[in-house]
Amino acid sequence: MLFTIIPFFASLYLAFTDYNLLNPPEWVGLDNVREMLADDRLMQSLKVTVIYTVVSVPLSLAAALGVAMLLQHGIRGLPVYRAVFYLPSLLGSSVAVVILWRYLFGVDGVINKGLALVGITGPAWTTDPSHALTTLIILHIWTFGSPMVIFLAGLRQIPAAYYEAASVDGAGPWRRFISVTLPLLSPIIFFNLVQALIASLQTFTQGFVMSGGTGGPADSTLFYNLYLYLRGFTQFDMGYASAMAWVLFVLIAMLTAVNFLAARYWVFYDD
Repeated sequence: MLFTIIPFFASLYLAFTDYNLLNPPEWVGLDNVREMLADDRLMQSLKVTVIYTVVSVPLSLAAALGVAMLLQHGIRGLPVYRAVFYLPSLLGSSVAVVILWRYLFGVDGVINKGLALVGITGPAWTTDPSHALTTLIILHIWTFGSPMVIFLAGLRQIPAAYYEAASVDGAGPWRRFISVTLPLLSPIIFFNLVQALIASLQTFTQGFVMSGGTGGPADSTLFYNLYLYLRGFTQFDMGYASAMAWVLFVLIAMLTAVNFLAARYWVFYDD
């Protein structure tokens, strides 16, 4: 009641007000929504968030599934490998790791020094608007451990008899993957997809720390949640920030609903 339900409905009311934390909220109706439609920085934050989500989510899920399939074959020291691959998913959104990432991709960082060894001059990853978001996408892909563990559990639930039957019918590794693994793993893929989409649309820490809380350079890392924070906690425009939060809530709900509707056409449940 105190930390979820009351703030939930309070923010809904504040979304229709002009509220700066110092004075009582003033009802303005849909003025915040009209301002959002004309806000170039908000549109830029949506663009950054969509690009980040569209690129990083499929790549991170593909990496998670690939590593899970490698670990699924009962290699020696499996618990150690599983822990090593899972650990980044616990640390990837932490401030310390993002700071480390910023130094790795600095002009004189480890990445550029490694590229220099093979004769390549690395760009200014974190200060060049055309590369800053790329570094955060790479960070997101690196944190594939959580979906990997779930994929690994799902792979172990697929009966070996299906693979044996497919092999008898002459199916090679790729055909077995397409015709057996993917259909039977589709509920797990669906779950990981929904979770990853929701998490990526709410990205905040990576952009905040990498840009020093500005969304720079040139708003290239201005995630939607970061811009919401800037409007609410630096400009004290809490009414506008509340409206932004509710727009994000509606967008995530709609996207999740679309995923559930589309799932009936590609998710297979072996009942």
